[in-house]
Amino acid sequence: MKNILNKLKTELTSKTNQSGIKTSQRFFKDPINTYGMKSKDIVIISQKYFQLIKNLSKEEMCKLCEVLFKSDMYEEFMIAANWIQKRDKEFISKDIDLYENWINKYVNNWAKCDVFCNHSVGSLVERYPKLIKYPKKWAKSKNLWMRRASAVSLIIPAKNGLFLNDIFEICDILLEDREDMVQKGYGWLLKVTSQINLKMVFDYVMKNKGKMPRTSLRYAIEKMPKDLKEKAMKK
Repeated sequence: MKNILNKLKTELTSKTNQSGIKTSQRFFKDPINTYGMKSKDIVIISQKYFQLIKNLSKEEMCKLCEVLFKSDMYEEFMIAANWIQKRDKEFISKDIDLYENWINKYVNNWAKCDVFCNHSVGSLVERYPKLIKYPKKWAKSKNLWMRRASAVSLIIPAKNGLFLNDIFEICDILLEDREDMVQKGYGWLLKVTSQINLKMVFDYVMKNKGKMPRTSLRYAIEKMPKDLKEKAMKK
């Protein structure tokens, strides 16, 4: 396993792009550690090295992924998250504690949060509905990325029309959150939910728009018909 990591890190380091580092930073408020690679190149390398780890046990793969998460390099996190996604059917209900630990320790920007939570966490919660109690708990966390995770983990389940009451419960908890990354997270969740349950989301927005940050409001109504948008934005 160590040999695989050494080869991967050597290849990533060889592709360091100073111009790409500056470009990548524009998408984040806080500094990130990155090789400056393009997304398509990260995917190519991820797929290449997945061939070397796809037959490892789940436990061995998780150890490799944790090393990559711990490095705090953007591309390494994305590669590890991609590997987990490719083998997500191997993860079972109790692995939610592992996922929670990884989010709490290693997620420190919106991109890491979304790529891991949209897919792997969302898939696990969808397969084991009783795990919905975890996103509800995360919504009350002091860690802003855990709070964002509580919303974005339900993006794909929401597209499938699942967890409707739970989604509104989580949005209630996050409603007046002061962090814009959290506001955008639950606004995004409401937007996706509106495409399945337009009336319920519109009614929710109208009921709460006096308290809802404008950022969340704009995200939530983005896909709504023009007349409903105008009503929601009217003060």
